[in-house]
Amino acid sequence: MAFEITYPRTIEERRPPGHKPKAPRYRLQWDVPVAGLACAYFGFQTKQPDQEAEQVFLHQISSLLGASNKAEATEQMTSLDAEGYRNTIVVAYWGSITAFATWLETSEFRAWFDALASEDGGHGYWFEPFVSHFDRHETIYSEQSYRVGLANLPGTEIRSMNINGYFGAARDRLALSAIDPLESPVPQYSDPVFRAETAGGHVQVSVPHNITILRSGQFWEAAGEEQSRDYLETMKPRLDRGMEYLAQNPTETGCLSIRIATNIDSALEKRSETSTIAAFHSLSYLEEWAASHKTH
Repeated sequence: MAFEITYPRTIEERRPPGHKPKAPRYRLQWDVPVAGLACAYFGFQTKQPDQEAEQVFLHQISSLLGASNKAEATEQMTSLDAEGYRNTIVVAYWGSITAFATWLETSEFRAWFDALASEDGGHGYWFEPFVSHFDRHETIYSEQSYRVGLANLPGTEIRSMNINGYFGAARDRLALSAIDPLESPVPQYSDPVFRAETAGGHVQVSVPHNITILRSGQFWEAAGEEQSRDYLETMKPRLDRGMEYLAQNPTETGCLSIRIATNIDSALEKRSETSTIAAFHSLSYLEEWAASHKTH
């Protein structure tokens, strides 16, 4: 039996009465009760490609993630950021917030990462952890066969659903939205300005309650030539325009950050798979862009 959390609704759902989706969609479900989920992004930055240094980073992170309470699934990506730095990224997943917190406290990662702040080797390192109570997460897939991200955790299965195909479906898929409007405690978003006196050291960023993290994946590795060409020539340019608009208009869209990454294999070769990882000031900002702007 699939585990899920439901609440008696005090907030009306967005689904129109009698709605039936035109296309099948799927979501991730667990076979056992889950309190919360965690994922962490570990990044290595360099201005010029440096495969040797990138491989050293990947090996070090892999070793650290293999410690007690180790990550249950990982992925590797590469991304070019707005400052022109090449980022080599490892994403790690835990099916338990406690396991992640224990790993963070007991592994050698903190000491290793803190020591990097004083290095001056022309490289940068960053760490972005995300934790979510189970009732604050949602997933949607177009196919059952493709597993990515959280779907690689043990004890999971991709099952059909019907909470899709209408505006507001993403909110409805969040169990907590039945009793919580998920509003930001800071109503108005303003584009922050970060200043660093030197290239060394680490900058810590804190975000307000109820920010929205979205990962949208694209996978065409198994597509035929005609489908791949259609995606690359027709669909991808439209996707890129939308992401460019979000990146260039953070105040209007409430987009705190956006990163377009390409999955890579162990040899650092790019795969036919990309992910857009975006953070929004609140779910309402994401909904407003999706409902009203031509780039969605």
